[in-house]
Amino acid sequence: MKPRLIIGNWKMHGTVPDALKIITGLEHQLKTAPEVEVAIAPPATALYTVGVSIQESFLLLAGQHCHWEDKGAFTGEISPAFLADVGCLYVLVGHSERRQHFGLTDEGTNKIVQASLRNELIPVLCVGESEAERKNGKTWEVLDRQLKVGLAGLHTKELEHIVIAYEPVWAIGTGNTATPGQACEAHHFIRNQLGKRFDAPSANAVRILYGGSVKPDNVEAFAREPAVNGCLVGGASLEAADFAAIVRIMERVPSSATTEGKK
Repeated sequence: MKPRLIIGNWKMHGTVPDALKIITGLEHQLKTAPEVEVAIAPPATALYTVGVSIQESFLLLAGQHCHWEDKGAFTGEISPAFLADVGCLYVLVGHSERRQHFGLTDEGTNKIVQASLRNELIPVLCVGESEAERKNGKTWEVLDRQLKVGLAGLHTKELEHIVIAYEPVWAIGTGNTATPGQACEAHHFIRNQLGKRFDAPSANAVRILYGGSVKPDNVEAFAREPAVNGCLVGGASLEAADFAAIVRIMERVPSSATTEGKK
C-alpha cells in the first residue's frame, strides 16, 4: 500500500510572493517530514518558483490541469510536458470546475489522463456527482460513467500510476461536506468498479482521496475511515496553519503505507 496523500489545490489564488509565503509557513508549521505525502498545486505562474523552492523539501508539486497534447497551436494551454519540466509529480485531471466552467468532457478527461501518463505524471482523476444528480439517485451512474470513460484504454499496469479523487460537486466550496458514510460508500463503489474493469489487487492499491470543503475541524472523521486514502483540499490549503493541521491529523491515524517516492 502507498501512503496517504493530501493535495492542496490553490485554484486561481496567489501571486508568486503569495505562494512563497504559504510555502514558508508550511515548512515552519511542519518542521519534520510527515508520514504522509503532501503535494501542492499552485497556479501555473508560480509552478517554477515553487518547484525550485521545495526541491529540498518533503513537499511535492502538482499541476491543476493540462492539455492532452504535448505541444501545438493551443494558445493559453499548459502542456503536460511543461508540468513535468518544472518538477510536477501529480496533475489534477477532470476537476469539477474544469468540467463545469470550461466544458471539459469525460472523453477530454481521458485524453488528459493518457497524456499525463505519457509524460510520467501521476493523474489525479477527479470524479463526483452534482447536487441534482444525487437527489435524482444518479450518483452511481455518474461515477460509473466518469470512471469508465476517464480510464478508457488504460492497461492494468498503468492503474498503479493513477490516483482517484472523489469530489461531490455539491460539497466543493459550499461549506457542505459529505458525511464520512457518504464518502466511504462512494469510495467503495469506485474501488469495486476499478476491480471489475482491471483486477482486485490493482484496484486495492489505488489511492482514493476525498475532496469537498475539507477543513481541520472535519478531516479527522474522514481520516478514521480506511476507505479514505487522503484528501484533496481547496480553500483550507491557502492557510499554512490550517493545511498543516489537516496533514498532522491525517498523519495521526494509522495507515499501512509505503511511499511512491519523490520524482
